[in-house]
Amino acid sequence: MNHECDFLVLGSGIAGLLSAHKLSELGRVVVSTKKEAVESNTNYAQGGIASVTAPADSFESHVADTLRAGVGLCDERVVRQVVREGPERIKELMALGVKFTHRKAAKSGPGLDLGLEAGHSHRRILHAGDITGREVERALLLKCRENPRIRILEQHLAVDLIGGPECRGAYIMDVRTRKIHSWSAKATVLATGGAGKVYLYTSNPDIASGDGMAMAYRAGAVLANMEFVQFHPTCLYHPEAKSFLLSEALRGEGGRLVRKDGAAFMAKYTPMGELAPRDIVARAIDADLKRTGDDCVYLDMTRRSRDFLRARFPNIYEKLLGWGIDMAVEPIPAVPAAHYFCGGVKTDADGSTTVPGLSAAGEVACTGLHGANRLASNSLLEGCVFAHRIFLKIRELWPRIKRARLSHPKAWNPGKAVPLDEAVVISQNWDEIRRLMWNYVAIVRSDRRLERALHRMWLLNAEIDQYYWDYILTPDLVELRNLAVVATLVVRSARKRKESRGLHYNLDHPKTLARELRDTVIQKKR
Repeated sequence: MNHECDFLVLGSGIAGLLSAHKLSELGRVVVSTKKEAVESNTNYAQGGIASVTAPADSFESHVADTLRAGVGLCDERVVRQVVREGPERIKELMALGVKFTHRKAAKSGPGLDLGLEAGHSHRRILHAGDITGREVERALLLKCRENPRIRILEQHLAVDLIGGPECRGAYIMDVRTRKIHSWSAKATVLATGGAGKVYLYTSNPDIASGDGMAMAYRAGAVLANMEFVQFHPTCLYHPEAKSFLLSEALRGEGGRLVRKDGAAFMAKYTPMGELAPRDIVARAIDADLKRTGDDCVYLDMTRRSRDFLRARFPNIYEKLLGWGIDMAVEPIPAVPAAHYFCGGVKTDADGSTTVPGLSAAGEVACTGLHGANRLASNSLLEGCVFAHRIFLKIRELWPRIKRARLSHPKAWNPGKAVPLDEAVVISQNWDEIRRLMWNYVAIVRSDRRLERALHRMWLLNAEIDQYYWDYILTPDLVELRNLAVVATLVVRSARKRKESRGLHYNLDHPKTLARELRDTVIQKKR
């Protein structure tokens, strides 16, 4: 069955919901999300949104911090655009009902409570306690649900984009019935988030399987800088905790990284200590663990009072107590984990991809903001700004787009596919990819590891493609196919970069080289 809408938005995080809210001014919007609408990387973002709101801060300072973190690969024009538009987007979020934390009492009077995070030279992180993403998601989802021009399809998984050289919508599976329908649209927005589940250890929820990146690649879009995967230095190390992040803001508020004997070690690796950018901190932890043979390091917050910790980090504090850890009196066990993709579907300054009719915003996109390493809390800001830029561009072109006929694609044809008789092959391949990426293509890489990883990924892709065409599609099989595509793109991109820069560290090419000051671009051969 073919369905129609003016705008199809894939994903229900900050970029997707804000895009939907804005585009509803022009026409009918359908938001497709593969779990419940609230389930997104946005919802798990603890830290906050970086933006210049304090009198002592400046656009130039925020720009400089972002460029420094990006190690030469940021698009300065995009950085300046995002930073300068930030305050307006913050006002917009507040008008939409987002409730940021305010100071209760301070010499400087009432106002927003601004946090400090690694890599920032000023306190500029707006937050809602330590559940900022959840608060943003709550407010935007409420607005979208109240809007009669927006329809949200929960439990719907995008399988592939529709179209030849142009994107005209997507094939979408109803997860509950396993039926695949076509959704034709005059404009499509990819806001599917990242791909942290490519790795064995990640702070991301299970939904982060790289669906949007893989679909865009298959549709012929250019992807860029897929080798730059940010590993958050501190994910809780606990047998019962799954992907629980220990926010960057903990170190911003005085947290120290120590070994199991209580000895601090960050000063040995960088004069910036715990407040160094994430790539430096993650590599330092990785190196120290390999040297000592320990399973984890510890994040020590005990120099802060219990009252402060409960007030500033209420969610983290209570969650840790539930696992038997009192952060006020004992250090928190932590390990690095895959956290954020700085690369993705390449866009211009308006969020347009190289495929006509397809825009991208949020973690799925490579806009030029992050370069080789994302500055903490710039991601939610980027999602807001590019949702707005996409809306402005589509509004400008709307008189022409509106007249275009919607396509009527062929119904999804399963061919001679039969039901999958051994689901164990899916879980085995899924686990093999994640372990392979963790062991060979994680924080520290080498030419030999990358070569081995690529060889194995080619074999796995061939095996998974056979499943894809032989068996009736299930959500797990769709995600496995996407996971394999994204893992392969990361390996191929990492092999292309013959240096170490930002989040990409190669033992065989340890220097940062001027001749490698370029984006790593990758596109499917037609």
